[in-house]
Amino acid sequence: MRKVIALIVCGLALVLQSQVLCAQQSDDEQLAAQYYAAGELQQAAEIYEGLYQRTNNKYHYQMLLRTYMALEQYRDAEHLTERRIAKFPKELYLYVDLGNTQLARGDKKKAERTYQKPISLLKTDLRPVPDLAMAFEQAGRLDLALQTYLTARSNTRSKTLYFNEIAALHGRLGDYDKMMLEYFNLLDNSPGSLSSVQLSLQRTLSETSDSRLAEGLRRALISRVQAEPNNRTYLEMMIWFSLQQKDFRFALTQAQAVDARFPDLGGEQVLRVARIAQANADYDVALDAYNSLIAKGQESTQYFEARVGALEVQFLRINNNYAIAKTDLDNLNTLYINAFDELGKNIRTVPLMRNYSKLMAYYANQPQPAADILYDALEVPRLPDRTRDEIKLELADLLLFAGEVWDASLLYMQVEKANKNDLLGAQAKFKNAKLSYYNHDFGWAKSQLDVLRASTSKLIANDAMELSLQISDNMEDDSTYGMLEIFADADLLLYRNLLDSAWTTFDLIPKRSLSHPLLDDVLMKKAVIRMKQARYVEADSLLSQLVDFYPDGLLADDAVMRLAEINELHLNNIEQALYYYEKLLIDYPSSLYTDQARKRYNKLKAR
Repeated sequence: MRKVIALIVCGLALVLQSQVLCAQQSDDEQLAAQYYAAGELQQAAEIYEGLYQRTNNKYHYQMLLRTYMALEQYRDAEHLTERRIAKFPKELYLYVDLGNTQLARGDKKKAERTYQKPISLLKTDLRPVPDLAMAFEQAGRLDLALQTYLTARSNTRSKTLYFNEIAALHGRLGDYDKMMLEYFNLLDNSPGSLSSVQLSLQRTLSETSDSRLAEGLRRALISRVQAEPNNRTYLEMMIWFSLQQKDFRFALTQAQAVDARFPDLGGEQVLRVARIAQANADYDVALDAYNSLIAKGQESTQYFEARVGALEVQFLRINNNYAIAKTDLDNLNTLYINAFDELGKNIRTVPLMRNYSKLMAYYANQPQPAADILYDALEVPRLPDRTRDEIKLELADLLLFAGEVWDASLLYMQVEKANKNDLLGAQAKFKNAKLSYYNHDFGWAKSQLDVLRASTSKLIANDAMELSLQISDNMEDDSTYGMLEIFADADLLLYRNLLDSAWTTFDLIPKRSLSHPLLDDVLMKKAVIRMKQARYVEADSLLSQLVDFYPDGLLADDAVMRLAEINELHLNNIEQALYYYEKLLIDYPSSLYTDQARKRYNKLKAR
C-alpha cells in the first residue's frame, strides 16, 4: 500500500513539475515575442536560444533563425540550421534555410549547391515536396520551386502530377507558352479535367495584368484547334476562352464548328454562346446564333429556346432605345403574333408575353391590349408564385400608365404583402410610395421611402433616398409643396408618355422661379423627353446645362453618363463620349455608373 501511495505522489509531482515548465515556457515565448516586436533582438535571441535548447520544436527553431538573420549573425544562423538538418535529415526544406544563410553572408556558389541538394535527395516519397517547394517560393526562387515539382513528377513517372502548381509557376515566371503546354498535357491525358483547367485559367487571367497571357493563350489554342480540328476538348476550350475575352463573334464561329462536327450535341454550344452574348448586350451575335438554330427547323432540340431567345433579343434591342421607328415596331409586333400562333401561350412562352405587353403599352401606346396579355399570362397553368407576383407588379405599372391609379395601388399592396422582407416586396413598396408622390400625398410617400432607404437593394435604397430628399428639400416656406405638386404632375405625364403635356408642365417651374431647388431635376426630365423624341442634340444641350450649373448635385453623374451614351450611340461623337466617360470616372468615382463607364471607355479606346 505504501508503494502505491508513493507512486501516486511521485506521479502528481511530475504532473505539477510539467505544468510549471509549460507555464514558464509560455511566459518565455510571450516575452521573446514582445522583445522581437519591439526590435530588441538580442534579448529575444537569448530567450529563443533557451527555449529551442529545451524543446527542439520547429516554431522555436524558426523564430531563433529569424532573429539571428535580423541581427545579421549569419554564422550562428548557419550553424543552427546545420545542426537542425543533422537531427531531422528528412525535413528537406531546411536546406533552403541553410542556403539562405550562406547567401546572406555572400557565398553565392555555396548557397546554390545547398539549394540543389534537397532536390537531388527527392525520391518517390512525395511528403517533403510541398514544404520544399513552398520554402523555395518564400525565398523568391520560383525556378527552384518549379524544379522541385518537375523532379517529383519525373521520379514518380506521372505526367499530370502537380499540374496546377507547375502551370502556376510557369505563369508567375512569365513563360506562358510552357504554362499552356502544361494545361494541354493534362487535357490530353485527362479530358475530364476541362472544368478544372478552365477554373485555374480563369483565376490566372483575372490576377494577371500582363496582356501577353491572353494573347499567348489565344495563339496556343488556335494552334491546337488547327492541329486537331476534331478534338472536341480544344474546340470547347476555344469557345470558353473567347467568351472570357468577350469576343462573342469568334466564340460563335467556334461553337458552330463544334455543332457541325458533333451533331449529337444538338447545338448546345451555339445556344450557350447566344445566351451569354445576349446577357452582355451583344445583340447582333446573339440573334445570329439563335437564327442559326432556328434555321435547323422545328425538329431541332434547341428550336423552341432559339425562337424565344431571338424574340427576347429583338425586344431588348428596342427596349434600350428611347425612340423607335414605326416600321421596326410593326415588324416586331408581327414576329410576336407569329410566335404565339406557332408556340402557343404557355409556361414556356410567358417571358414572351411579358415583353410583348411592354411593347404594346410603352411603345405602341396600346395599354388595354397590353393589360389583356398580362391577364392571359396570369391564367397560365402551373405558373410559379414568384412569377405571378412579378407579372402583377408589371400589370400595376401598366395600370398606372393607363391612368388607373387606385387599381395600380391595390396590386402594389398585394405584391408587397405577399413578399415581405424580399426584393420584390421592396420594389412594390417603392412603386406604391411613388404613386402616393404622384397623388401629392408627400408625407405618406416620404414615410414609406425613409423605410426603404435601409433596403438591402442598393438601387432601391438609392432611388428611395433621392425621392425622399426631393420631397423634404422642396417644402415651401408656408409648409406647402406648390412647385413639387407641379413637378409630380409633370413626372406622371412623362411616365404615361404624354410627352408634350409633360414638357409644358415642367416648363411652368423655371417660369415661376429662377432659383428653385427643382431646376436641376427639371433639366433632367426635359432631357429625357427629348431623348424619347429622338431629339438628341437638344437633349445633349439640356444635360450639359445640368452638369455646368449643378456639378455637385445628385443628378450630375447621371447626366454625365447620359451625355456619354448620347454622344457614343446617337451623335457619333466618339471623342466627346470618351471625354464624358473619363469625366465620370475622375469626378464621380463613387457613382453607380462607374463600372459601366469604365467598360465603355476601355472598349472605345481599344477601337
